[in-house]
Amino acid sequence: MIESLVRYALNRRVIVLLIALALTLKGLTELPVLNIDAFPDVTNIQVQIAAEAPGRSPEEVERFITVPLEIAMTGLPGLQEMRSTNRDSLSQITLVFSDETDIYFARQLVIERLIEAGSRLPAQVTPVLGPVSSGLGEVFQYTLEGPHETGHALPVEELTERRTLQDWVVRPLLRGVPGVAEI
Repeated sequence: MIESLVRYALNRRVIVLLIALALTLKGLTELPVLNIDAFPDVTNIQVQIAAEAPGRSPEEVERFITVPLEIAMTGLPGLQEMRSTNRDSLSQITLVFSDETDIYFARQLVIERLIEAGSRLPAQVTPVLGPVSSGLGEVFQYTLEGPHETGHALPVEELTERRTLQDWVVRPLLRGVPGVAEI
């Protein structure tokens, strides 16, 4: 089979060269419109929900917050998987949707279900959606340091001053940087 194909190609070199040239030209004309990324996003469609419940144990968080929210999210179109983590005072739920699902459509559906579930949650508990971001997003850490750090413990006043600087100056500036999802 292969031998006859090679013999055919060798006997008709001009046709083979014309086909190769046509394919090369077609590839070159399509190259500028290709969507090529250095690191293509191969992650699934995820929507994150977080709910803070100050003073509650992980068991209470699961019973009074996570379970009602999971019940409310059950049956969402395109939902493939639901994962949750319960910690002291915090419930985190990750909803994984099929690849065909539009992320903004999925977020809208989740918001609607969160509104419906709000009446079943304890007072002062307001679940929020995480930012739209990829699972391939980079995480950076930074510290606020003075000009002459010695490594010794800092006085409470200086720590308070740095926290205020972080909350009221650095965080708003970093949120304005394109591509930053959350600070």
